[in-house]
Amino acid sequence: MNATPIKPPKSLLRQVGRAIGDYGMIREGDRILLGVSGGKDSLSLLHILRHLQRHAPVRFDLAVLTVDPEVPGFEPAPLQDYYADLGLPWHYERQPIMDQAQTHMDGDSFCAYCSRMKRGIMYRLCREHGYNVLALAQHLDDLAESLLLSLFHGGQLRTMKAHYLNDAGDVRVIRPLAYCRERQTADFPCAGDLRGVAIALPPLFTAATRREHMKALLAREEAEHPHLFTNILHAIRPLLTEGIAVGKPEVQD
Repeated sequence: MNATPIKPPKSLLRQVGRAIGDYGMIREGDRILLGVSGGKDSLSLLHILRHLQRHAPVRFDLAVLTVDPEVPGFEPAPLQDYYADLGLPWHYERQPIMDQAQTHMDGDSFCAYCSRMKRGIMYRLCREHGYNVLALAQHLDDLAESLLLSLFHGGQLRTMKAHYLNDAGDVRVIRPLAYCRERQTADFPCAGDLRGVAIALPPLFTAATRREHMKALLAREEAEHPHLFTNILHAIRPLLTEGIAVGKPEVQD
């Protein structure tokens, strides 16, 4: 598989650059490990960060990581050559998270359990290989869905953070797509090599979930109120950082 760097759309670069600048996500000398599944969001972010690595004034290292939960239909091995062609180190770890969930889940959803387990693996690999930043590809739609899930089912005003320090204090976690819509990353993989790669891996879980219910609810509301996500972003901005200094120089192309 031949891979060539793809220049991201200006709209995506602008929003990612603004989020990075607003929350001081990328700093001189950072060693960033990007979680990739092979889906449209993580592959879009891969090419955005690859572009910034070549053109931004801030120098940083970039590598990719895939955690394989050993579920049917998830086969990331074909992407190994793709990352190699881009000149990016790829770290890969398998763990039977699905099987473990059957016996270790305690009042949690499978998605929440899987996320927690994968995060622990990612932190460990960051430490083992000397990465101080873990980049994740959740976007504004994900943040909005998490907000509603927290409100409706947790009784808390919470969502995913755009930038925070893990509990151990040794890895910063960043979400550079925090200002971007899902439809933007869905459009991006239609260009060049990325299209064929993005569709190579099916969605991990297809069963109806609470998150999918929230996604449908937001879609209905947005159809009636076009500025819905702009308003949600304005409302959740105070929730997006946790003990991280903001206002660092913006990284842009």
